[in-house]
Amino acid sequence: MKKIVIIAQYTSIPGENGNSRFKYIIEKLIDKEKNQVELITTKFYHKTKKHRTISNDEIPNEGYKVTLLDEPGYKNNISLKRFYSHHVFAKNLKKHLENIDKPDIIYVAVPSFEMAKVVSKYAKKNNVKFIIDIQDLWPEAFKMVCNIPVLSDLIFYPLKRQADFVYKNADEIIAVSDTYANRALKVNKKVSKAVSVFLGTDLDEFDKAKKDYHILESDGLFRIAYIGTLGYSYDLKCTIDALEILKKKGITNLLFVVMGSGPLQKEFEEYAKEKNIDCEFTGRLDYEEMVGKLCSCDIAVNPITKGAAQSIINKVGDYAASGLPVINTQESLEYRKLVDDYEIGFNVENGNANGLADKIEILYNDENLRKKMGQNNRKLAEEKFDRKKTYLAIKELLEK
Repeated sequence: MKKIVIIAQYTSIPGENGNSRFKYIIEKLIDKEKNQVELITTKFYHKTKKHRTISNDEIPNEGYKVTLLDEPGYKNNISLKRFYSHHVFAKNLKKHLENIDKPDIIYVAVPSFEMAKVVSKYAKKNNVKFIIDIQDLWPEAFKMVCNIPVLSDLIFYPLKRQADFVYKNADEIIAVSDTYANRALKVNKKVSKAVSVFLGTDLDEFDKAKKDYHILESDGLFRIAYIGTLGYSYDLKCTIDALEILKKKGITNLLFVVMGSGPLQKEFEEYAKEKNIDCEFTGRLDYEEMVGKLCSCDIAVNPITKGAAQSIINKVGDYAASGLPVINTQESLEYRKLVDDYEIGFNVENGNANGLADKIEILYNDENLRKKMGQNNRKLAEEKFDRKKTYLAIKELLEK
């Protein structure tokens, strides 16, 4: 019997809706003959910015143990309060690890890095296999928002040291993209090859949600979809500017469907009103409802701000599963290559509203091209984003 402890701050637990990577992995690891699995996470739910009110004893039993640790929480993703919250969680995690039976493997989602550093030290002291799964790059992501030459490097240097320590000491490296994996391999001399597995989705579940929630619209509107956080990394204003350009050209039946929430939602809503652009801001939706609305659209956009550290992110997997063509402004070479190689849409220069408008107009006028690129995107989903296939690499690594 192998004891596997999975530590993930930003995951859902039994009884909560979501498309969590780690919940999915755990479900595939459950085997009473082979594995004993414990998920350690926090009482503070990052997605809603609220504390879970359920106790550890009240969590539904789905074949694995769930432990919720205290964390004070925070309102803003980029704030000192968030780092303090992570500090408290790390302290509580250290105490918890000292009071459990020694596991064979600890599999940790990073960031955060203070927590992961605690785990790394525990694993080394107790001869436990330490595996990391890189979900985002810190401090690179924060530098995009607070990018003051020299000063930013000084401010975020302690966070970079934590990240390097964790990457360096991992026994195995998993990441949501090659870009993230290569960042860790730069400082890790123990691991010769990392495992890169896109976040992806379960296409069977996606297709069921599409069947149950898809609405066939008949109002003559051409719908352009965006899903995800409404925050500093996402350049929705460029898309709104592109729609304004098209409206002035006489294309007036466009609707920008924005699914998600975040700190800049009000600012984006006001900008759309100022430009007199038809936008539907749905707020945060349950995953199944989001899938239905996404699949009711005609095309999708991936407008990422210049200098963003993101690589292969959640939304592009859902866009692929939906079979919609995508217009991409993200600078990530890894995703731009997928767009070109699979011919799933168009890459546009970051921040170029005229270029974005041109590509929207091409797809608006050519239904056959939309269909062809959409089919290509679905093929990409089946080959690169279907968890039933791609997550086998993670399962095999944890069980080998």
